[in-house]
Amino acid sequence: MSTMTATSARPAGMTKDERFVILASSLGTVFEWYDFYLYGSLAGIIGAQFFSDYPPATRDIFALLAFAAGFLVRPFGAIVFGRVGDIVGRKYTFLVTILIMGLSTFIVGLLPSAKTIGIAAPIILISLRLLQGLALGGEYGGAATYVAEHAPQGKRGYYTSFIQTTATLGLFLSLLVILFTRTFTGEKDFADWGWRIPFLVSVLLLGISVWIRLRLNESPVFQRMKDEGKTSKAPLTEAFATWSNAKIVILALFGLTMGQAVIWYTGQFYALFFLQSILKVDGYTANLLIAWSLLLGTGFFLVFGALSDRIGRKPIILAGCLLGALTLFPIFKMITTNANPALEKAYETVKVQVVADPAGCGDLFNPVGTRVFTAPCDTARAFLAQSSVKYATVPGPAGSPVKVTVNDKDVPYTDAKTSNPAITAAVQAAGYPKPGDAGIVKMSNPFDVFRPQVAATIGLLFILVLYVTMVYGPIAAMLVELFPTRIRYTSMSLPYHIGNGWFGGLLPATAFAITASTGDIYSGLWYPIIFAAITVVVGALFIPETKDVDITKT
Repeated sequence: MSTMTATSARPAGMTKDERFVILASSLGTVFEWYDFYLYGSLAGIIGAQFFSDYPPATRDIFALLAFAAGFLVRPFGAIVFGRVGDIVGRKYTFLVTILIMGLSTFIVGLLPSAKTIGIAAPIILISLRLLQGLALGGEYGGAATYVAEHAPQGKRGYYTSFIQTTATLGLFLSLLVILFTRTFTGEKDFADWGWRIPFLVSVLLLGISVWIRLRLNESPVFQRMKDEGKTSKAPLTEAFATWSNAKIVILALFGLTMGQAVIWYTGQFYALFFLQSILKVDGYTANLLIAWSLLLGTGFFLVFGALSDRIGRKPIILAGCLLGALTLFPIFKMITTNANPALEKAYETVKVQVVADPAGCGDLFNPVGTRVFTAPCDTARAFLAQSSVKYATVPGPAGSPVKVTVNDKDVPYTDAKTSNPAITAAVQAAGYPKPGDAGIVKMSNPFDVFRPQVAATIGLLFILVLYVTMVYGPIAAMLVELFPTRIRYTSMSLPYHIGNGWFGGLLPATAFAITASTGDIYSGLWYPIIFAAITVVVGALFIPETKDVDITKT
């Protein structure tokens, strides 16, 4: 990294052309994220349409696994399209990625269900989902690189922070379109056929994005390098087979994007999951709470991007990771206090135990949801975890039957795979809230935000989003600045998409699996805390500051 030197500052101020570059790059990326998140938002309905030959629980698992497939292939998209971007150019590569994403999404809207074409339906669906993941793997690096290579010296953090808002805005747009369509069609028609409308509408967004991007010129930095015949002939070899660059790729993953990803996915996605699945907040309210926190927090992507131009990228990103690692436990506990106070009280005062022969108790860790538990000890614990009940496993005599106690009183035990009325009644009598309990936070309309319970919950979620903006706002500029122009697209895309596609994308399922296996609703937070802490240490020791780097070097 000793080759990094500052260059003389280019004229400040955003020109009309630079504004168009940012608009075109960001708008297209918003639409790509919109397409990507549509599937996740409608996974339950998609499962019923394309995996209808399976029981409900199994079809939900397959739907979620197909969603996860899009995350898993993102690094491979980064490799494929990163190479093309470093050989052919930035502009044409992210034209290709947006075409693949847009057409894949549009075809999902047209795809016949499993009842019509049988097993071909889920096979085609998963293939389209894989194409979406590959396209997204190539999109982000291209957009970030393209904008950074247009930005004046001293403004790269601010310019690229517009790209950083796109994932949040894409998620927001998908939720708005789904909400509007649901209202227009009604729930029954939406489940039958209306769910296709948000997918079909994407073809309009695709047309706008392609039209705008066709008007763009190639990045001036790349064009000059291409004119001089200095482009890489083998970017994959230079990026990953040359230790001097491969070392930076590895450090960028563990010292930047890994921690950034887990803080981001905790603040936006696991928080939503925590509200709905653990605190039992209704879906309408949970989505509105998250939407308000995103609305209040999104502007801070730009604030921290601009601040990174002044004080550096590294201190802001690592500070966000450190704050997350230190405060996620108290913040999530305060969310419980405000969103479901009865659950918090029961959590502290009600003593629930599963007494069983240790030989009959297995490991409940089940991040992909494919394991089926049959042993009574396991089904009882899994049922309690699914019900957000804190429990302890107590060793019983060898060969003894499973016994569940609530405040030291035995509760009749039956097979608890799906329901156990006796256990449910006992924990509710002891203080655990019933579904729909009046004390659980609830919003009657989108603007019902001034009651103390609602406002406090949004405020806590806003703090989590603030951490997201700290780690994510400056990351694009820093990744661009870490690598030379000739292999920049390839080099920066891989650590970004391994960090965000794997460490981040798998966080919600893994965190809940940890929660289910321990009987503690907060234990899943160890996943982001540990990885964020590792990033703080690696980043502080080995990642150089990059804000003054000359990115025109080949």
